[in-house]
Amino acid sequence: MPLRLSVLDQSPISEGSTGGDALRNSVDLAKHTERLGYTRYWVAEHHGTPMLACASPEVLISAIGAATSQIRVGSGGVMLPHYSPLKVAENFSMLAGMYGDRIDLALGRAPGSDPITAFALQRDRRVASPDDFPEQLTELLGYVTDTLPITHRFARLAKLPGGVRRPDVWLLGSSPQSGVWAAELGLPYAFADFINPIGGSDIAQRYREQYVPSRDHPHPRVIVAIWTLCADTDDEANRLAASSRMAFTLFLQGRLIPVPQVETALKFLDEHPEEVAALGRRRRWLVGSPATIKPGIEELAAEYGAEEVMIVTITYDHEARKRSYTLLSEAFGLQRA
Repeated sequence: MPLRLSVLDQSPISEGSTGGDALRNSVDLAKHTERLGYTRYWVAEHHGTPMLACASPEVLISAIGAATSQIRVGSGGVMLPHYSPLKVAENFSMLAGMYGDRIDLALGRAPGSDPITAFALQRDRRVASPDDFPEQLTELLGYVTDTLPITHRFARLAKLPGGVRRPDVWLLGSSPQSGVWAAELGLPYAFADFINPIGGSDIAQRYREQYVPSRDHPHPRVIVAIWTLCADTDDEANRLAASSRMAFTLFLQGRLIPVPQVETALKFLDEHPEEVAALGRRRRWLVGSPATIKPGIEELAAEYGAEEVMIVTITYDHEARKRSYTLLSEAFGLQRA
């Protein structure tokens, strides 16, 4: 089976632009990648940062669903610890009711923010929220699959507004525990290699070995999400990638900025080579021309045993980001819609 390519969009805000500009760019990129033949388009959840605009995946998914007709659309992901499982289930049931069987609900345990922002998202601030993700996840799955036992105190609430239309639930992860939960619950699994490339393939292998088949997913399914930037030449790709390298170098130091212009970033890289090198040791980057990147993507997919690769790309210039996805679609021979 040919390798499938998909998109993970973090809605980057470029220096001098607004969050609204970034969100409109996300809708534009979704339409563009649908035409190119990408399989799915997921949007991420982040809070309290001037670099990434999407704080509410549900809102952006609705806009993208209305602007597209074939590509799968979903969250990458909803950070469940912030929310009521019922509310998340209802939100995505509504989306499935509107946009049919192409809605994905990928769930994460991470806060998508710093501890102060995570605390600000709480409704009850008298104490910190409990770490009860497994219980939240089980309850949410009960709503989505309509399998809450009749003795459950919330059983009558499983009749969701989208009716028989249900989202496809995925579990996100970048650590061993997420793979364990995905395997136990019979859920498809998306691993964030762009966050933690250390040991990810081993985690994916254990997930497949320990997988317990479920009604909706009789077989394990793995997506690996990787950071990639493609341009016509290696030199141009590395030049464009300077913006992200500067932004994420500062991000890891707790200094949050919009995605800087390329010229600003190149100067920063020249002046801080050791800091940028440290970023390279912590994150995996695939940067270059199609001839450079395609073998790297194929090798990583094989390493994970993944049938699908999700591409994360951040550039200062929106057209350069679109061009990156275009070049990859051509390199892999995606079937245009």
